[in-house]
Amino acid sequence: MIPAPLRYVRASSLDEALEALAEPDARALAGGQSLVSILKLRVVRPSVVVDIGRLDLRGVESGDGELRIGALTTWAELASAPELAGPALAAVAECAASIGDLQVRNRGTIGGSLAHVDPASDMPAVMLALGARVVLRSAAAQRELEVGDFFVGPFTTTLGEHELVTEVVLPVPAPGSGSAYRSVEHPASGFALAGAAALVGPDGARAVGVTGIASVPRRLPDGVDPESALEGIDVYGDRFAPAEYRRELARVVVERALASAASRAQGERE
Repeated sequence: MIPAPLRYVRASSLDEALEALAEPDARALAGGQSLVSILKLRVVRPSVVVDIGRLDLRGVESGDGELRIGALTTWAELASAPELAGPALAAVAECAASIGDLQVRNRGTIGGSLAHVDPASDMPAVMLALGARVVLRSAAAQRELEVGDFFVGPFTTTLGEHELVTEVVLPVPAPGSGSAYRSVEHPASGFALAGAAALVGPDGARAVGVTGIASVPRRLPDGVDPESALEGIDVYGDRFAPAEYRRELARVVVERALASAASRAQGERE
C-alpha cells in the first residue's frame, strides 16, 4: 500500500525536531525500520513525519558509573561498541548483533525500537534486566523514566505526544557481574517467540527480563524463582506458538540466559 499524504520535515537540530514534533499528529522517523511499514499499511496517519536521522544523538559514552547511549545509535554500532565488550554488559552487544539482518542492524536504532515496543522485540528485555532509564525531551521540558515505567502495553509507551527519546542510560553493573541474552526466534520473521535477558551479580543476585511471551516485555520480580514468576504471566498464544509452548520456551531461554550470565560473572569460558 501507499502511505496517506503527509508532510516531511528533515530536522537539522534537536530544537528544530522538537519544534516540528510539537505540531498536531507529528511522528518521529529514526531508522524507519518500524514506522515505514505501518505508514505503508496506514495503521498510523500522521500529518507530519519528522526525520531525526541527522541529529547528534549517536554513540556510547561512559562516566559516573553509567553508560549513556544516544537514541540514534544503531544495532551495528552497539554490537561493536568497546564499552559493551565486558561480561557485565555483554547482553546488550550480543542482543544487538542478533537483531534482523545486516540492513536492519545498520538502520535500526535503539531509541526507535524502545519507543515502538513491539511485544516480540529483543532489546526491551535486556534494558529491563539491566535497569535502564530513558531520557525524554520535548520543546518545554526533559524527564527521565525507568524503562519498566516507560513500557505500558503492546506498541504503547508513556512517551508524550510531543516528546522524543534522546538517550538510554545504563547503570554499570558491579565488578564481577555477567549478563546474557538468549532467545528462540520465528524462522521467517526473526522475532522472538520467547527471549530472556539475565544479569547475575558478584553476590549471585539475579535480574531477568523477558520478551515475546506477553503483551509487553517485562522484568520478572527480583528474588522470586523465575519458573514461579513465569507462571504468574498471562502468556499469549497465536498461530505461530500456543501459549503453553511459549511458556515452556520462556523457561528454557530464562535458564539459558541465567546460566550464561553466571558463567560470565565467574569468568568462565562458554
